[in-house]
Amino acid sequence: MKLSVIVPAYNEEKTIWKVLDKLNSVELIGGFTKEIVVINDCSSDNTEGMIKRFIEENPLVEISYFRHEYNQGKGAALHTGIRKAIGDYIIVQDADLEYDPQEFNILLKPVIEGYADVVYGSRFMGGTPHRILFFWHTIGNKFLTFLSNMFSNLNLTDMETCYKLFRADMLKSLVLVEKRFGFEPEVTAKISKIPRIRIYEVGVSYYGRTYEEGKKINWKDGFRAIYCILRYGLGS
Repeated sequence: MKLSVIVPAYNEEKTIWKVLDKLNSVELIGGFTKEIVVINDCSSDNTEGMIKRFIEENPLVEISYFRHEYNQGKGAALHTGIRKAIGDYIIVQDADLEYDPQEFNILLKPVIEGYADVVYGSRFMGGTPHRILFFWHTIGNKFLTFLSNMFSNLNLTDMETCYKLFRADMLKSLVLVEKRFGFEPEVTAKISKIPRIRIYEVGVSYYGRTYEEGKKINWKDGFRAIYCILRYGLGS
């Protein structure tokens, strides 16, 4: 079995090398191997140079690199990664070091034990470390999760989490259209409609960034998320 790790990157020259190095060092349980799929969403800094140098200096790492010719958004980068991934399961790893790749095994455990098709890594459950940051972001995340649960009939605690582990064939069967941060509510709404799908949730760590440190999501993305929850929760 193979895990495809999709890494969307936009202007992450300060962290992309460390992320790729961390991914390379992860040893997966259950006999899983891994591939890394990096999508550079037309960064204007030296993100591309750092990625290419990492690939050159680590020839044994199974890594694929793709570059968008113009900036399209995180969701669009994920669409490219999903198409290019060849693994049996797919997970997203942001290039900003807010999540720890060593915790992939926490998400893989319910899969390996035969319980789950999809596993969400929640920042709001469990005893793992969580950086204390923005009160209103937390309230916003919990509101969006509550609204999403109303339409999906799930009981998630963290719909907006980056760490979502999917069975690849199920994820690839979805028609995804959101090109920015609307990916999270869209994929949740659509994956929840697959008959007899088994969705689990586990606690993960969270090392959040401030805006000065490079955080990109903003209040406009929150309103887009509400729109996506309503659109894909009520429709297709």
